[in-house]
Amino acid sequence: MKRRGAAAAGEEREKDAKKQKLLQELGESQLPYLMPKDDGFHQLWKTKYSKLVLKNAGEIPQEVHTAVEEAFLTLLKCGCFFQDLVRIKGKDFVTPVSRILIGNPGCTYKYLNTRLFTVPWPVESYEINYSRPEISRACKALIKLNEYLHRETVQALQQQNLAETKEIEDWAVMDRHQDYATSITEMGSTLRDQSPFRLLKNDCADLKERTSYNLTLLNYMDPQEMSSLKREPYFGMGKMAVSWHHDENLVERSTVAVYSYSCEESATDNLEEDAPKGRDPAVWHVGLKVAWDIKTPGLAIPLRQGDCYFMLDDLNMTHQHCVLAGRQPRFSSTHRVAEVEFEWLRQFWFQGKRYRKCTDWWDEPIAALEEFWRQMELMTSLLLSEIRKEEHTEGQRNERIRCLLSLIMERQKLREEWLTRCHSQLAESLPEDEKPECRPYWQQDDPNMLLPFNLEDVIIELENLLKTVEC
Repeated sequence: MKRRGAAAAGEEREKDAKKQKLLQELGESQLPYLMPKDDGFHQLWKTKYSKLVLKNAGEIPQEVHTAVEEAFLTLLKCGCFFQDLVRIKGKDFVTPVSRILIGNPGCTYKYLNTRLFTVPWPVESYEINYSRPEISRACKALIKLNEYLHRETVQALQQQNLAETKEIEDWAVMDRHQDYATSITEMGSTLRDQSPFRLLKNDCADLKERTSYNLTLLNYMDPQEMSSLKREPYFGMGKMAVSWHHDENLVERSTVAVYSYSCEESATDNLEEDAPKGRDPAVWHVGLKVAWDIKTPGLAIPLRQGDCYFMLDDLNMTHQHCVLAGRQPRFSSTHRVAEVEFEWLRQFWFQGKRYRKCTDWWDEPIAALEEFWRQMELMTSLLLSEIRKEEHTEGQRNERIRCLLSLIMERQKLREEWLTRCHSQLAESLPEDEKPECRPYWQQDDPNMLLPFNLEDVIIELENLLKTVEC
């Protein structure tokens, strides 16, 4: 846990340093970006952003659009979208975008130090009770969308692989005519080794692992309800709904598939117009750039109602993307292959009681996890009792004290952090059923608990024991 936390903090500092360096290099100037109307747009897409694939709404079956639109509107009507309380650089923020995570039972997804838990979509061999029948229908529509996007992703990756193979063959033929010293066979082998898609030909298991989406993060935002939105800082692309980022905590080189649904233009127009030379501020766009690169122009791609885009293979690692706000409300369903991780209990209760609006599925797993936690507390207490005895050799006792002290100090640090987050001003301002709950938590004199919640006295005792042993 400590190593993971330190690594995450280090990555955050590194990203911040890169951002500051990029802004310093830019000074008052802005980087160029291209849109479909610009000369060179398609060539730039082909050469620098080839792993981004756009599927226009007209290419997608109408029954998919109809079912997904109904699912979005149902979940919004049922109050299933929530703004998340996230932490960036040690400060808490409420996201401008409202979200809900839907996916395989038991899956979670963590972003910006906040873990979301899936509202399960219907999966064979799982019994799932939904609070309302229309929520059940919405989840069924989204798993069908998930299956459709999986098929489309596999097809897109296979087409990319064929294109890569043809390019290798073309280079090899050209090589032969130019009579280079390297043989065609050697060159072909070298290029295949360098190809990012070389594994896809021979390793179906790898392809399945990186395209089998286990959840979707649904997003909703109405820009006209936002008092202010940040402006894109590098290219002058206008107002952003989501800043530049890589999607976090995903299986390496897995694809991210996004279904975008923007509502009809509202009659009310409260947003100021952006400069006419830039992108149309009424239309939602996805922005892309090569990560931490000031030489390659960016892309701003308009998203019409029902469009899909796919960030294939390692694009999410080598590039960054942002969402540029339009004028009308927009939903999106972002399908991912998320990793299974630790740190669940406090994260679950940090979400308040929001999940019970949709389902009671998590009640049993969380109760079981809390029982395991109680057993961990019991074992910690027993180990502490053993250390207090003087029946061991000096070396054994010293080693046990050091080991336990490190764990107790980390536990105390995390408890203090979560207690602060759960009672922050922002947390207290949330609706009652969304307010974070600091749990597990107990008073210091609780007779049912073997150890205190505040472990400072235990830490002092262990430090003193360690000093005694070392003396």
